[in-house]
Amino acid sequence: MIEMKVMGIALDTRTGSPIVVLHDLDNRKALPIWIGSAEASAIIRKIEKLSVARPMTHDLIISIVQKTGYKIDRIEINDVEKETYYATIFMTKGEETIEIDSRPSDAIAVAMRAEAPIFVTANVLMNGSVSTDSARDEEESQEFKDFIQSIKPSDFEKLIDKHRESDQ
Repeated sequence: MIEMKVMGIALDTRTGSPIVVLHDLDNRKALPIWIGSAEASAIIRKIEKLSVARPMTHDLIISIVQKTGYKIDRIEINDVEKETYYATIFMTKGEETIEIDSRPSDAIAVAMRAEAPIFVTANVLMNGSVSTDSARDEEESQEFKDFIQSIKPSDFEKLIDKHRESDQ
């Protein structure tokens, strides 16, 4: 699992659909997820710290969870199938954990209100993320290529000899 944060909301220029953009803590990977307008609005309200006179849906969910003695522990975006993402909200009460199936957009809006971490599986990141630090990725890739090219057959012999010595 990779912890991610909400970078912001963007609009798909082709369709006008909102996209929530998550990024890893190193700002190297971004995960765009297309969401509905209501969920985008809820996320924007939290990002902008806008308050409303009456509780909106995600505020109501947090209130219900808290009134029943639970707390939102974390959310996980754990699967993607044909451009449809799946998430789970984890609620805890003492030693008890309840898993709630959720759309990622709702789970993210709830996590933001509960100040709970957002995790994404490596599989989801591999299938949906984009690199946000191509210069750094390219630099690391070049360093690795240079390292591989600098290896000589004698280096392996030294390694084998060290391994033999440690076995004795």
